[in-house]
Amino acid sequence: MKWIELAVDAPPEFVEPLTEIFHRYGHGGVATEQDAGHNPDEGERAPIPDYVTVRTYLPLDSTTHNRREQIDVGVRLVAYLADVSPLRERVIEEQDWQNAWKEHFYPLRIGRNIVICPTWREYRAGPSDQVILLDPGMAFGTGHHPTTRTCLEVLEDLVEPGSRVLDVGCGSAILSMTAVALGAASAFGLEIDPIATRAANDNVAVNRQESRVTIAHGTLPSSLAPERSFDIVVANISAKVVIDLAPQLLRAMADCGRLMASGIIQDHVDAVVSTIESHGGSIEDRFVDGDWVTLLASS
Repeated sequence: MKWIELAVDAPPEFVEPLTEIFHRYGHGGVATEQDAGHNPDEGERAPIPDYVTVRTYLPLDSTTHNRREQIDVGVRLVAYLADVSPLRERVIEEQDWQNAWKEHFYPLRIGRNIVICPTWREYRAGPSDQVILLDPGMAFGTGHHPTTRTCLEVLEDLVEPGSRVLDVGCGSAILSMTAVALGAASAFGLEIDPIATRAANDNVAVNRQESRVTIAHGTLPSSLAPERSFDIVVANISAKVVIDLAPQLLRAMADCGRLMASGIIQDHVDAVVSTIESHGGSIEDRFVDGDWVTLLASS
């Protein structure tokens, strides 16, 4: 059988919506590729790329035309919002497909010591590296989106030994797993998408973190997330959801706990800040990456 490889180049903040489209209509998964040329041993941080390449593969059969048309429509819609390249395609042979799928996904360093690594890549970890294994077929929470990247960087400074973490809208569980790798005692992730929930549990198992990371299908309020129980509460979702869940997010925090609210577009920051403050929260810091903002609050 022959396969068609589809690829598009997009700014980092549009990688996750595109991977959602590619994952839905592609076959087997989505790969992302960006320049990894930096030297962490010299104190260099991973550069923020101008563009990231997103790829998926389609079997050349009776479903190909419809799948490709759906992906093309999605790419064109995203192109109204960002400078996205035209959809590229090439035909490859069956024996080349698996290697072609894997060759475009590389370890991604974020912050000082966090490394997101595809499961089949070998990575020689440094003494302080915290390596999180991910299957890039899971299209949500890859670390490329500015809000995910910022949350990971803030977690690196926020997590202390023994921290209890609540991750609302956990997606692939990338934040939950990283928190535990950084020293948190436990992380509990909630996710309303059942497919994402299964993907998150698979990733937790691959990283052998089942004893410290728990993923459940649902949202707040949850009997599995008692009030005043978490040192760090993370909600990397959207401004609307953060606003809707603000009372529950703040009540989930233990004394001296922190709330990290992300997925917020600049235009909606004031509304989120106002809502958090109206429910007793206090904004300690804000982190801006392009049009995206992450807020750090305490009670």
